[in-house]
Amino acid sequence: MTECARCLDNGFFENANDNAKVKTRISFMRNASLWLATLLASAVLTLPAIAQPTQDGAQTPPSGTGKVTGAKQSSHPDWFKESFLDIAEDVDEAAQSGKHVILFLEMNGCPYCYKMIEENFKGAPYREFIKEQFDVIAINVLGDREVALDAETSLTEKALTEQLGVTYTPATIFLDHTNRPVARVSGYRNVADFKQVLDYVATKAYTEQTLVEYLEGGKAESRYSLRTHPQIQAVDDLSGVTDKPLAILFEDATCRACDALHDGHFADPEVNRALKDFVLVRLDSRSDKPITMPDGAQTTARQFAGDLGINYHPTLVLYDQGKEIARIDSMFYRYHFIGLLEYVGQRQYVKYPDSPFDYINAKTDALTAAGQDVSVADD
Repeated sequence: MTECARCLDNGFFENANDNAKVKTRISFMRNASLWLATLLASAVLTLPAIAQPTQDGAQTPPSGTGKVTGAKQSSHPDWFKESFLDIAEDVDEAAQSGKHVILFLEMNGCPYCYKMIEENFKGAPYREFIKEQFDVIAINVLGDREVALDAETSLTEKALTEQLGVTYTPATIFLDHTNRPVARVSGYRNVADFKQVLDYVATKAYTEQTLVEYLEGGKAESRYSLRTHPQIQAVDDLSGVTDKPLAILFEDATCRACDALHDGHFADPEVNRALKDFVLVRLDSRSDKPITMPDGAQTTARQFAGDLGINYHPTLVLYDQGKEIARIDSMFYRYHFIGLLEYVGQRQYVKYPDSPFDYINAKTDALTAAGQDVSVADD
């Protein structure tokens, strides 16, 4: 699935995600069967169809009279590697120069891909650092080019995307010198947060600790005070939430985007209407307060966040009947953010079990067929 989900300053919230049906772990090896079979984390979701933009920048929807707007297209920096998509060879070439390989999986028209390229690769103050430490290879998640994983195995870009369980675009996967993935970012990350991941890989900290551990150890001095919200409830026993879906908001005192979430999405009436379908609970990822997990096991908020592999704040994990259905842990614009809440809160996942974007696309088709315009981006 690729999410094409307000500027942090205007309330967007950074998200990636588990689907209740499929949970995989990424762990590439030189042998292609292992390279594809041991995926690190993320559910396999279906890539949403993106309409083609018209001359005025709007998109022509597949049906109806409304328009879908907000698609954005960026050009790659000229220092992105012109790869023949022989990944093992690319990794060997990078290793000879002391570099790592970044696979940047993107989709045409995706506003998050646009923002990532413009802010994190073209405009970031660490642009030269990326050029010195990494070879960046772009992969079109809907593309038909052949990607060679090793001498025996190749598959199309689209097939590779499906095998990797890509949930949102962009997906940024970092490979070490043995062609093994050592870090993954799903969706957009702001400039400061993305630099932390770059440092984790460039310094080879992955040989000693996980990304979650690295980020926890390198957190800046506390500056965010956990904020109230009228719908946040104090619940320690999460297994007792059975009458409604459960939304768990993970924050901590170093969160850069949490104020933006509260001032943006959480201040929006339509978002709050969607949240009424949930029991909304907030957990401090740095707290050792005892809690009971949705499955009944005893733990702490800190350990729970670690077990879930949460490496970005704020993260919103959506449960129903004790099972995780989806999560938001990278940037989503308002339309997709609400769509994901509806997917779980209205139990649309029962009708659309493969992907939240199957529901969101159906909702978009219904709105455009009724003559309404839909914007998938907020700025």
